[in-house]
Amino acid sequence: MSDEEQIDDAALADEWAAALEEQADTDDAAGEAAGTEAVSEAEAAAAAEFDELTEDSAQTSSDDIHLDAILDVPVTISMEIGRTRINIRNLLQLNQGSVVELDRLAGEPMDVLVNGTLVAQGEVVVVNEKFGIRLTDIISPADRIKRLQ
Repeated sequence: MSDEEQIDDAALADEWAAALEEQADTDDAAGEAAGTEAVSEAEAAAAAEFDELTEDSAQTSSDDIHLDAILDVPVTISMEIGRTRINIRNLLQLNQGSVVELDRLAGEPMDVLVNGTLVAQGEVVVVNEKFGIRLTDIISPADRIKRLQ
């Protein structure tokens, strides 16, 4: 290495050392400020008084939740009367009048799926010449989790 390169390397090392020292000084000052903030926050927390929780206070907090933000979000609802698995050869042979056997018995409740997740079961009804479904069972969130396992 030439003398000039050694001088440049030494100058660069000095610049890095100065920058690291400056950063350490800044970090120390920030740490001291954070320490005083932590003490004042601790004093404020110790001085704070909290209301006793009652059933009424829990009810009002849940009543304050605004669902307006999600009420207009579209979801897909589908009703499923059953499923089956067939191979492609049999699928290609289906035509008008073909019967496909499903995995459910006649009279069993239909599944109501919202965005592909089972949320209820019900029975088919006809109202004004249109098909509908009367919900007979709403699936609880705990039951939905059990079905995933």
